[in-house]
Amino acid sequence: MATIKVKQVRSAIGRTKTQKKTLEALGLKKLHQVVEHEATPAVLGMVAAVRHLVEVQETN
Repeated sequence: MATIKVKQVRSAIGRTKTQKKTLEALGLKKLHQVVEHEATPAVLGMVAAVRHLVEVQETN
């Protein structure tokens, strides 16, 4: 499967509780932190929920 790199580029301050929990579930705790995940439907759904706070890069 393909992997994706997810980088948090905007702060979670002032966001809803569910958006904060989604960032936490992705493993993002700090600004500009990068994590790698497999591109599963569950992970892609979480990324879509916070797409305004993160940047995504696809890798093979």
